[in-house]
Amino acid sequence: MINYSVEPGRSYPLGTDVDEFGVNFSLFSAHAEKVELCVFDESGQQELARFVLPSYEHHVWHGYLKGAKAGLVYGYRVYGPYHPEAGHRFNHHKLLLDPYARALKGKFSWSDRHLGYQAGSPEQDLSFDDRDNADVMLKSVVIDPTKPQIKRVPVPWQNTVIYEGHVKGLTQLNNKVPAELQGSFLGISHPAMIAHYRAIGITTIELLPVHQFLSEKFLDDKKLSNYWGYNSISFFVPHSDYMNTEQVFEFQRMVDELHQAGFEVLIDVVYNHTAEGNCLGPTLSFRGIDNKSYYRLNPSEQRYYINDTGCGNTVNLSHPRVLQMVMDSLRYWVEIMGVDGFRFDLATILGREPHGFDKHSGFLDAILQDPLLSTVKLIAEPWDIGPGGYQLGGFPAPWSEWNDKYRDSIRRFWRGDNGLLPEFARRIHGSSDVFEHSGRKPYASVNFLTSHDGFTLRDLVSYEKRHNEPNGENNRDGHSDNISKNYGEEGETEQAEIIALRLRQIKNMLATIMLSQGVPMILAGDEIGRTQQGNNNAYCQDNEINWLDWSEDALYADELPTFLATLTDLRKRFPILSYDRFIHNNDPKSKVKITWLHNTGHPMQKDNWHSHNTSTVGYLVQGTEPVSDSVLCIFHASEFSTEFTLPELDAVKSWDVVVDTSTSAKNEIAKLPAERVITLQPYSTTVLVNEKAQ
Repeated sequence: MINYSVEPGRSYPLGTDVDEFGVNFSLFSAHAEKVELCVFDESGQQELARFVLPSYEHHVWHGYLKGAKAGLVYGYRVYGPYHPEAGHRFNHHKLLLDPYARALKGKFSWSDRHLGYQAGSPEQDLSFDDRDNADVMLKSVVIDPTKPQIKRVPVPWQNTVIYEGHVKGLTQLNNKVPAELQGSFLGISHPAMIAHYRAIGITTIELLPVHQFLSEKFLDDKKLSNYWGYNSISFFVPHSDYMNTEQVFEFQRMVDELHQAGFEVLIDVVYNHTAEGNCLGPTLSFRGIDNKSYYRLNPSEQRYYINDTGCGNTVNLSHPRVLQMVMDSLRYWVEIMGVDGFRFDLATILGREPHGFDKHSGFLDAILQDPLLSTVKLIAEPWDIGPGGYQLGGFPAPWSEWNDKYRDSIRRFWRGDNGLLPEFARRIHGSSDVFEHSGRKPYASVNFLTSHDGFTLRDLVSYEKRHNEPNGENNRDGHSDNISKNYGEEGETEQAEIIALRLRQIKNMLATIMLSQGVPMILAGDEIGRTQQGNNNAYCQDNEINWLDWSEDALYADELPTFLATLTDLRKRFPILSYDRFIHNNDPKSKVKITWLHNTGHPMQKDNWHSHNTSTVGYLVQGTEPVSDSVLCIFHASEFSTEFTLPELDAVKSWDVVVDTSTSAKNEIAKLPAERVITLQPYSTTVLVNEKAQ
């Protein structure tokens, strides 16, 4: 029998706070009339007692439960008006998660009892459901987390190579990882995975969402699931399916092990919406605690949500308490969980105030002034579906951004589209036209060609149409324009010529990413030729469509890892390929210069740039000191071979050919006299270096 007593407690910190005598509980709700703390047994199945939080100040309900300790399983029932037309959806019959919970207990099961209204009622969400949902609901758990043991010295932005991967997909099929660790946080940091990261030369692992998330009911009904995880319900809790136990220290241990091995950890975070969906969604946490504060509602019809996310609701970061929660969550993941930075899903929403996107919004200003968060890596996905939603280049320093202009321009160039040279060069240069105006550096541009959303690199050169039939939406979901090419046959083929050309194009695109100014990002699996079988929206496929195939006999697996390692090593050897400022030849402070070359070996002229059918360009990067390195990258995106004359440079007597995508990665490096005319094979990248600095 429990022996607890409740006292007034403290309003700060929000959530739970453990000391030697008990636990303080604190919950924000500006419109509630009463809050009950529900205590459960260790299994979370039996409710043992309820305590009314006795104090209320500054819109915070709080109480101190004397005798309680870490491990206590609990939930809230919040009383108030159920009046959707006025924006209120209180229903004390629904057990609610603490928005500040650090751990959860149990498994979530979809049931109509999670709805605050009566399912099937002709009044829809204007009706009221008085059934209890506790037996099928997750519960919050009190924990007293410790800080990580190993702190990683941050990798400078200009040295960063990002590897975007999914916690489960990375290791689920890797037989070098013990079966009990496959698909888990601890699988990510297993020595077999660390050896792979080192072998390919990445510095920073960016994980798809790790916050506790739920699958949408319509997916559950179709026996599918939200595999990607962009449907958060708890912003402080690691996703339970990625843990071997329900202990959050497994995430901390993963981070410690990766830090010890020299790698950074970034996490993809979803603060723009929650798993509670639209007005017909479930009441699980925020909606039942204070719907009108936590979400952006339609000003003229507060029954309905503003849906700038396309996911049913939009989190209201204009509210100071909601903003506080997000900031507290971010600091928690840095201070306590140990991560080195974040990629923000649909980040435009986070900077949108009622009047529109504002680079001086409350959230962006809060990040900028925060002494901790302003020092970690911050990456924005700079678009959403709301008004004025496309904001590439619109974020302030110190933010970096996913650069879709880079993605689309480079894809079009290698597909063979005409008239792309000027745009191609701007993207290689670091997209100064997009980012430099606000005083930002080249590393504001995260250069990628593939990500979790869309085709893999192998599919980009194997499919011209989406093949999303397994998603159960009649192949209507996902992008219809993929800027892809199949080179003669849709999907898999046994034709050796097509297989070889596809491999060459994968190499060309990997090379372009690694040779561009800015921050390269590689999609996990592209370095081993992963395919999603033409599915460009595989968000709901928790199976071999998404899991990486680590078989040694997989197509391209014998050559691509070595090739990527060559590129990452090249980038390390020649810092001029990742200079920390935009390179302009009239800049007296710059120690690097760029010359764009025509295939005659002379600098590009205006007419050359605007020659519609020209698909060849040289990119010469050199140090400005008397004794400096030179790197010459030649990109040739034509189906025909051509000759290229190497430039006449006084300081260069010969070149080493370090990359030639038209040959096997196993070929020996060739030495060329400086005056030689070389032949470029169709669809090829050639990189020549003259290394002076030792």
